[in-house]
Amino acid sequence: MTDQGALRGGCNCGAVRYEVTAAPLAVIACHCTSCRKQSGAAFSVNLVVRADRMSVEGPLASYLDPDTESGAPIERQFCAGCGSPIRSVPTAAPKMIALKAGTLDAPEPFAPQIHIWTRSALPWTTIPDGLPRFEKGPAA
Repeated sequence: MTDQGALRGGCNCGAVRYEVTAAPLAVIACHCTSCRKQSGAAFSVNLVVRADRMSVEGPLASYLDPDTESGAPIERQFCAGCGSPIRSVPTAAPKMIALKAGTLDAPEPFAPQIHIWTRSALPWTTIPDGLPRFEKGPAA
């Protein structure tokens, strides 16, 4: 939770709405090729949240993305109607969710704290000085 209470958001068409009742564990910008393609942007900004603290209403479709370093697919979930990406669920750690920051009703407080997979970052992407960055994912 934030000082304002639960985090809420949804898709572009309004068919999917969600609520998160715990503060994010981290806010991460991922520069991997799969996240770039899935987000349609230079990188994907994700709030890492506990799955048991997130509820979703509305029709989610999914794509099981096999293109991962670990070999464990990531389930990419999106609105079945408008296609807005909502969250990614790693099959290797399904208790954690990567919630797409851009889908929040109020995303302003959630600037990335960490940049991962920077070896795949586009050369024109600027990562602010002083932020942790990892060529791959951070060590567990």
